Amino acid sequence: MDKKVLQDHVDEINDLIYDYLPEPDPFNTELAEAVSYSVKAGGKRLRPLLMRETFRMFAEGRDEPEILYAFMAAAEFIHTYSLIHDDLPAMDNDEYRRGQLTCHARYGEAAGILAGDALLNRAYEIIFDAIEGSEEPDDYMGGISAARVLSQKAGMYGMVGGQYVDVYADKHEEFQPDEKSLQYVYLNKTGALLQGAMMAGAILGCASDLEIDLVEKMAGYIGLAFQIRDDILDVTGSQEVLGKPVGSDAKNEKITYVTLYGIEKAEQMVKAYTDRAIEIFDHFRFKNAFLRDLILYLTEREK
Repeated sequence: MDKKVLQDHVDEINDLIYDYLPEPDPFNTELAEAVSYSVKAGGKRLRPLLMRETFRMFAEGRDEPEILYAFMAAAEFIHTYSLIHDDLPAMDNDEYRRGQLTCHARYGEAAGILAGDALLNRAYEIIFDAIEGSEEPDDYMGGISAARVLSQKAGMYGMVGGQYVDVYADKHEEFQPDEKSLQYVYLNKTGALLQGAMMAGAILGCASDLEIDLVEKMAGYIGLAFQIRDDILDVTGSQEVLGKPVGSDAKNEKITYVTLYGIEKAEQMVKAYTDRAIEIFDHFRFKNAFLRDLILYLTEREK
């Protein structure tokens, strides 16, 4: 993966999603600042990037509709809200993310909770504004379907459900996760929103139902590989490179694929899930070389 090309994509997405940030009013200036601070903290912009490239794969050169940009921003806002809440004292109690203070560490716990709430609701606000403003029937109907998928993948039977089991395991020593429960957490806490983003891109790109199902399966494998890579980097990485504390899994006696199987076996599992994702990808009749390289890069990354 050419790092400059990737950064150019990320910079373009940053410009796009910043346009969707909420404007402050005289009474919520600090809340709007906390929201903007969290979104602009950086990150891989993985979900909007995967959504856009999946759209491009199925859209066959058609112009990108405005509704796609709204969904890209919404996916990143949902992801950012989840990180803000994940860092709260009631959850992981982290004070640093992406090399800077977390939202609650800078603005206070109440502001952190409300900033996350604001971002989640802002995501759906911009999605439905875009659907309502759609002039093309495919965009209107596709937008409704994509909104349903994204909300499901972000909710109790997706990201939130995975986060709950993860938190429950941390707070209840008698509960010892095994591979089955860990896979549930990873498929939902991490994989579900990746699935929602890529499925939304496929839907807006007018993919068939079968193709959307295959995208869902492929994205699930990507999510598993991505999260297990995170487990490995928590042991082998550094705070300077990752922008967040390392060794926290061991410190908190957290069960991960690394603690269950060791680094070597975890590396093998990353490769196995990545290979399954690429196998599905290579069966699509459409090709997107950048997306293929991106999938490989994300599961082989060092940060």
